[in-house]
Amino acid sequence: MSLKAFHILFVTLSTLLAVWFSVWSFSQYSDGAGTLYLAFGICGAVLVVALIVYGVWFLKKMKDVSLL
Repeated sequence: MSLKAFHILFVTLSTLLAVWFSVWSFSQYSDGAGTLYLAFGICGAVLVVALIVYGVWFLKKMKDVSLL
């Protein structure tokens, strides 16, 4: 597996984990767990957006590099 392919896989898995964490935090907050979970959910949502922006930027930058 090339470094580019590993990087794409890692960013994708990180984004999915951040989505899960954000949804979980918001669900905990809605169940009345406390405002700290709201902060965690917001931070997770910001991280999701940042990872998506980074992933798109990386794919554009590396479009001429082979996946193999």
